[in-house]
Amino acid sequence: MRTLARRIGGVAPVPAVAAGLIAVLVGVTSSAAIVFTAAEAAGASSGEIASWMLALGVGMAVTCVGLSLRYRAPVVTAWSTPGAALLAVGLDGVTMAQAVGAFLFSAALITLSGVTGWFERVMDRVPVPLAAGLLAGVLLQFGVGLFTSMEDDFAVVAAMFAAYLLSRRWLPRYAVILSLAAGAAAAAARGTLDLGGVRPALAAPVFVVPEFSWQVLVSVGVPLFVVTMASQNLPGVAVLRNDGYRVPVSPVIGWTGATNMVLAPFGCFGMNLAAITAAICTGPQAHPDPDRRYLAGVWAGVFYLCVGVFGATVASLLAALPATLVLGIAGIGLLGTIGGSLASALSDERSREAAVVTFLATASGFTLLGVGSAFWGLVAGVLTLVVTVPRRGARGGEASPGRGPEA
Repeated sequence: MRTLARRIGGVAPVPAVAAGLIAVLVGVTSSAAIVFTAAEAAGASSGEIASWMLALGVGMAVTCVGLSLRYRAPVVTAWSTPGAALLAVGLDGVTMAQAVGAFLFSAALITLSGVTGWFERVMDRVPVPLAAGLLAGVLLQFGVGLFTSMEDDFAVVAAMFAAYLLSRRWLPRYAVILSLAAGAAAAAARGTLDLGGVRPALAAPVFVVPEFSWQVLVSVGVPLFVVTMASQNLPGVAVLRNDGYRVPVSPVIGWTGATNMVLAPFGCFGMNLAAITAAICTGPQAHPDPDRRYLAGVWAGVFYLCVGVFGATVASLLAALPATLVLGIAGIGLLGTIGGSLASALSDERSREAAVVTFLATASGFTLLGVGSAFWGLVAGVLTLVVTVPRRGARGGEASPGRGPEA
């Protein structure tokens, strides 16, 4: 029995399984409604909507498990949330066949970005403090959400936070999962957690023959590619590198794009490296040993497969979970990552101001030309760094860079 328990603990350590579960829980509950809205905008039937969830779940399962095992790193993928938001507006009046054609076109561009290696070359030139500032800005809303959610349901979130603090003192490895259990118990006691209406139902794949319309490719396919790369893959790479995982970017991006292409006719509109949910699996809360955190990525893939197979039940499950519980556990699970990102962003005095600009611009959440703040935050940070920090040997190099103007 001890040998069996040891083997189970080796492939399914509780912190890694919990991190994978929470990552999927946060990812699905925070944006599944947007995916449903996007599918409905294209006139999808209930069967086609379930097929979308199945295709996305299978795609994320294959890439999470395969890439995490291949590189022994917690590589977590996700559907493109800003892409889904774009589709919810851009697919109005577009047929399902034309939409699938746009999905294929966007996926082909992502695959090309990975094969050619241009995206990795761009990422290699991003200073670490700016990447850390970008990540902190992306995650800030979730850290703040831990406390703003107390205004709506103080009992549930306070119980979670109290359980987290006590667990951090005596059972640090299980702090996040015990916080989730405390929140679920508090929500059940208050009557806000009702699983009675959830009925399991299997999703079936629905194949749609793609139709290529140049107007739809330009108005939907190209913007979908841009927002997926700039708003999702960019911070996704930053998450991995911030926690010390030097995963080769080009093949990872290439595999997500190729998988997307195969599954696009079934409704897989956009896949990319995860950022927010990945941070749950790359930090110390996933496993005290960085070399074992890849198991969190594997288990995230397993849970994503379950989401896809039972895609027809996702809507009812979303209705059963209180929003405050999801916000609270997301904030708790990301506390360590937010702290580490801020420390890394501010560690170098020369680039500190640029990192702060990156952090603030990213956290602002503004969009321009349909591209999210993660991209523009990085642009603002790089511009600040170029203008305010002189190159070595340049005239005026004796000035103290990185400091603001004297008061």
